[in-house]
Amino acid sequence: MSDVKALTLDGETRQLDEAALDDLRGRVRGELIFPGDPNYDDTRQIWNAMISRKPSIIVRCSGTADVMGAVKFARQHRLLASVRGAGHNIGGMSLQDGAILIDLSAMTSVRVDPEGRTAVAGPGATLGDVDHETQAYGLAVPVGINSTTGIGGLTLGGGFGWLSRSCGLTIDNLVGAEVVTAAGERIKCDASHHDDLFWAIRGGGGNFGIVTAFEYQLHPVGPEVMSGPIVFPFDQAKHILGAYRAFCAGCPDELTVWAVIRDAPPLPFLAEEVHGQRVLILVALYNGDMAAGKKALAELRNLGQPIADGFAPHPFVGFQQAFDPLLTPGARNYWKSHNFTQLSDELIDCLVDYGARLPSPQSEIFVAQVGGAINRVATDATAYPHRDVEFVMNVHTRWEDATDDDGCVSWAREFFAATQPFATGGVYVNFISEGEDRVAGAYGVNYDRLSRVKATYDPDNFFRVNQNITPG
Repeated sequence: MSDVKALTLDGETRQLDEAALDDLRGRVRGELIFPGDPNYDDTRQIWNAMISRKPSIIVRCSGTADVMGAVKFARQHRLLASVRGAGHNIGGMSLQDGAILIDLSAMTSVRVDPEGRTAVAGPGATLGDVDHETQAYGLAVPVGINSTTGIGGLTLGGGFGWLSRSCGLTIDNLVGAEVVTAAGERIKCDASHHDDLFWAIRGGGGNFGIVTAFEYQLHPVGPEVMSGPIVFPFDQAKHILGAYRAFCAGCPDELTVWAVIRDAPPLPFLAEEVHGQRVLILVALYNGDMAAGKKALAELRNLGQPIADGFAPHPFVGFQQAFDPLLTPGARNYWKSHNFTQLSDELIDCLVDYGARLPSPQSEIFVAQVGGAINRVATDATAYPHRDVEFVMNVHTRWEDATDDDGCVSWAREFFAATQPFATGGVYVNFISEGEDRVAGAYGVNYDRLSRVKATYDPDNFFRVNQNITPG
């Protein structure tokens, strides 16, 4: 291996000679991968194909000691470092040209204590890994909706999905964590140990350290749940969205319903002639008694004249994976997002207008119903501040050909601007594709407190390749 050029914290390029690289090899048990190695390009790939950056060194950590070693090495040489879990972040925050990449993706262990109803997950575990282990005991932690998403990034940003209205955010069920600090030291944080850090990592992203283990409280769920999609023709969209708004106002916490505008995918219960047609889909899950769930979901059919529906008992693990085929890695993705306290008539008109003009066959607009248990947590109880939000909209543009970049991105930005007057100004940090101007909206009223915690645990802003909070 010849000398490696790496980017420093000061923005300069530093030459790392063979002696320095041997020192790094001695600090870690996992693999080191360099530019020019046969597996370098495959290893550096992340979910969003729009992001193609080249780290100077990839450190494939096998455990906490490797993470500590990599951080200490980077600090010793003042190298810029980025951190990757499962590599699903939309903005590609895990990669930076010339940085040393601390890769956690091999740390996928999930250990369940069924008697204590807790689980400890490694930072490279996916939601599918977590669901697989917890559902073996009829238990679950509320997570997101795509099983290939990493548990680490999801948790640090907040984490919401089908169970959140009844069980809270992912962070509301985090009871402890193991963190490697900017000094390369391992500490434990929970309500009784480093409680300021424990508060900050619950919604403050990767600003404060590298979490190498997450401990969660689990809930009885499934193994089957009443769930599924119901599909309406797009010409009913305005009426259905108005009825959906009224329906959501009376929903019990056990029921979660999301609205999606997109071209119909080839779902097995849809007639072939419907495939590719613009539709409005209501996707629902009832976390509770099956008979009550069947009754609650049946009421959704009466909101309009559906083309078809897939409401039925489904294994919870299977439903968590149901939309994975629509979110496979390798496509180009660009997101814009808003939080809403209500769906006004004007907002619904905007959703229908832009929904009629989706820029690509894979693009979609989804409106996620939140609220419930999420909003019964105080705004300052965790770093995640958005405890008054009832709906989260994600404008998800997705396409294959780079020549379509301008058209898809422009459409998303235009739609985002058109819906901004109806939004709270806040945003879910994990949905930010780009733009430092959205950081304040992500952390909201908790930003100043987060800045003070940052100053305590990372005063030099070593962890800066993220939706960054400056030390204050």
